[in-house]
Amino acid sequence: MKPTPLILLACIFIGISCSTKTETTAEIALYTTWRIKGGTADGIQYSSLQQINKQTVLNLRVAWIYRSGDADTIGNRTEIQCNPIIIDNILYGTSASLKAFAVDAATGKELWKFTPDEKNDGLGVNRGVTYWEDGNDKRILYSFGQYLYALDARTGHKIQTFGDSGRVSLKEGLGERAANLMVLANTPGVVYKHLIIMGSRVHEGPIAAPGYIRAFDIRTGKLAWVFHTIPQPGEFGYDTWPTEAWKKVGGVNSWSGMTVDHKRGLVFASTGSPSFDFYGGNRKGNNLFANCVLALNAETGERKWHYQVIHHDMWDRDLPAAPILTRIKHDGKDVDAVTQVTKSGHIYLFNRDTGAPIFPINEVPVTPSDLDGEEAAKTQPIPEKPLPFARQVFTEDMINNITPGAAAYVKEKFKGLRTGKQFIPPSKEGTIIFPGFDGGAEWGGPSFDPATDILYVNANEMPWILTMVDVRMKGEAWAGISLYRTHCATCHGIDRGGDDHVFPALKNLQSKFNKERLKQFILKGKGVMPAFTHLSERERDAIARYVLDLQERTQEEKEGIFERDPDILYSNTGYNRFLTPDGYPAVQPPWGTLSAIDLNKGEILWQVPLGEFEELKKQGIAPTGTENYGGSFVTAGGLVFVAASRDEKIRAFDKDTGNILWEYQLPAGGYATPSTYEVGGKQYIVIACGGGKMNTKSGDSYVAFALP
Repeated sequence: MKPTPLILLACIFIGISCSTKTETTAEIALYTTWRIKGGTADGIQYSSLQQINKQTVLNLRVAWIYRSGDADTIGNRTEIQCNPIIIDNILYGTSASLKAFAVDAATGKELWKFTPDEKNDGLGVNRGVTYWEDGNDKRILYSFGQYLYALDARTGHKIQTFGDSGRVSLKEGLGERAANLMVLANTPGVVYKHLIIMGSRVHEGPIAAPGYIRAFDIRTGKLAWVFHTIPQPGEFGYDTWPTEAWKKVGGVNSWSGMTVDHKRGLVFASTGSPSFDFYGGNRKGNNLFANCVLALNAETGERKWHYQVIHHDMWDRDLPAAPILTRIKHDGKDVDAVTQVTKSGHIYLFNRDTGAPIFPINEVPVTPSDLDGEEAAKTQPIPEKPLPFARQVFTEDMINNITPGAAAYVKEKFKGLRTGKQFIPPSKEGTIIFPGFDGGAEWGGPSFDPATDILYVNANEMPWILTMVDVRMKGEAWAGISLYRTHCATCHGIDRGGDDHVFPALKNLQSKFNKERLKQFILKGKGVMPAFTHLSERERDAIARYVLDLQERTQEEKEGIFERDPDILYSNTGYNRFLTPDGYPAVQPPWGTLSAIDLNKGEILWQVPLGEFEELKKQGIAPTGTENYGGSFVTAGGLVFVAASRDEKIRAFDKDTGNILWEYQLPAGGYATPSTYEVGGKQYIVIACGGGKMNTKSGDSYVAFALP
């Protein structure tokens, strides 16, 4: 006899064989709560609640709104990317300025708010908090800046016995080199027994901290284990790097999250690229464990298996979301699987025990690099199934032709760029990256319905242009030009123009800084700008003179003599979207999509645009989709809920057809994954409305919906 859907769901969650067995209340409850980012330990963003369903969703109303009061409404630079959790009728989340808080999950009434010890100097984003309990000891663990805090879940007060008076440094276990480098954690850690396992965010430039995965004892804050994502001598994978790479190369960090199989005692992590993102002349080789799906012993940190999705990454192809734990049917058998989505729009499925691919993955020959010192991998692994959920190449026949002027502009610019296939290496002429640096899939991750084995994933289809520049300077030149290009241009642009949002322009700074003050700013850093303590006083002086347009030259500069890193020959012109003159993507729509994919067969069932531009709609243009950030969840009630789109709406889609059944205009963009839960017999849906991305206004609210 086939197990009932609820029994099947319970089996998937706790990792046991799905033979028919007696249904218990505990098993049914597994997917009715949202106690962890992603809903449950498997990360599938699924709920068995069905009070809100295809028939009732049109009756959804705002149940409550919580406002934290700390958004940047002037510069619109704050965001809320938090996927809140709900424990014992209390909702826990983070605010626009990254304060932790607790509210009544039925009313939105604030119970407590925690302000960290450190000042928030633009520390970026936080995607959630972690809950742990042992008897009456109930804790919220969350990261702010370089620290992991442990708070009393009932009061919001620091647990004084955890680490140093309630916090531990996220630089623990990274070695001396990380002491003065940026280390944050945007994504909450995962719990296994008494351990919290943490990833990190590090800088993506030439000088970055290593992104080792670490576990801390939740009771004491002591470091329990470290997994070296950049292998050290004697460790597996050491031979895929230059001999001393572990001493100077950074990155390879698990920034997008992890999932846990408690029965197997395994934690699954996805990793990012090595630093520097776009040039690897100083890290020749395939670079394990960059761009990998990793299965680690959750108790000890020992590697069980890995699979590298990108060899020697030169395209910032970080794995953008945590691997999720699915159970699918393949060749007539039930298989416990690990499912990984990528920025390139591919899905990789692996046997959870062995790491063996479930569908064939072919090593496909790719284009070599023509940059000095660079050695591209000869092949890249591409899965046969499922087929990509995003377009893979940008060709001339795909140019945006919504207006003739736009098409002519894009066509002229298109002529000089390298395009036409995946994995074209970075170039001085300019290489089109499509899907772009933000996906394909992004950090919101997919949702999965374990009753049907269908995966739902939202994606971007935005082309970006990657252009490399030589940092070697000859003749009479500022040393600051070379140093700026090496250390600053990726964020602030080759012309110091910034990106109009995240990274500010560095022109006309004379009214804010003199040379000595700017040198100190470079030395100490602020917010997500790291402290450049690795630069000498002379190097900081050179950068400051260049940025401030001071017409000073040292004798060494006049003679064309100055020191530079001999291994870093190139930088890039920044993160540049390929847009039409009126600001739309250079490629024809769709620009954002939501797809349903049958993981048993590896087939796309449907794909629809996600989001729209009101001004284009008024012109009679069908919905184009927009760039989107934040994930979805799917329910037994037949619905897929997702916000994420630039038009600042949250929508409910029919999970069987992709039709929109309900939508609501949020007070600010919902660039986060919504949560669903039940209190007092009533189902709620809640979304963080922090805005701030894609030049939209910042907000400070959480909006909850329920039926009347």
